[in-house]
Order: sequence, then structure tokens, then C-alpha cells
Amino acid sequence: MNTQKVNKILNEIMEYELAGVVRYTHYSLMITGPYRLPIVEFLKEQANESLQHAQQAGELLTGLDGHPSQKIAKIVETNNHSIKDILEESLAHEIHALGLYKELLSTVVDESVYLEEYTRGLIGQEEKHQLELRKMLKDFS
Repeated sequence: MNTQKVNKILNEIMEYELAGVVRYTHYSLMITGPYRLPIVEFLKEQANESLQHAQQAGELLTGLDGHPSQKIAKIVETNNHSIKDILEESLAHEIHALGLYKELLSTVVDESVYLEEYTRGLIGQEEKHQLELRKMLKDFS
């Protein structure tokens, strides 16, 4: 297994998931209107899950003798805070995260059952988030 490449991807995942914590926390503060409460709750759950995902990636990284980054991925502030805009930006965030996990999977497939299963589980979670966000966006079409 190319441990150096795996560690690089795990660091990217960590940075991106930590950016998700900030992104989803910010979004939860910006929601207004009659649907505020359930959407704020959803976004807070996303922030907590992003933190868990970052911590999991960091644990794997250090287990593979890597060094976790102290950075977070770049977060673009669009200043568009309608519910629709926030959900669309959230969907784009989840799509990018899915790409990172797929890159990790292609690197560890047939090299480590544990890393393969970990990655497949997170791919499933990211795909589920995309489905939920797409369903939430249907009312805005």
C-alpha cells in the first residue's frame, strides 16, 4: 500500500471535513424563516458529523504514522443565505467530499480490508446526505 499517498488523502479529508464543521455551523446561524428550526437542526447534525469524520480520518492518519494537518480547506463565502442557496452549497460540499472518499477507496482497494470498509461506509454516508439534500431542494424547483 502506498502509505504516503493514503496519508495525503486522509489529510485532505481531515481538512475538508473540518471546513464542513465551520461551513455547516455558519449556515445554521444564517437560516431564517418558517422552516428555520428543522433546517438548523439538520445543519448542526451535519457539523457534528463532519467533526466525527475529521477525527476518524486523523486517527487513521496517525495510525499510519502520518501527521495530521492543522489546516482547514478553503471555504468560499458567497453571502447567499437563502435556504435554497445554503442547501445547494451543502450539496456541492457533499459531492466534493464524496470525490475525496472515492479517491481514497481507489488507493486502498485490495490493499487493506479495514481501510476499504471504512471508506465504503463513508461513501455510503455521503451518498445518503446527497439524497437528503436533493429531496430538500425539490420544493425549490
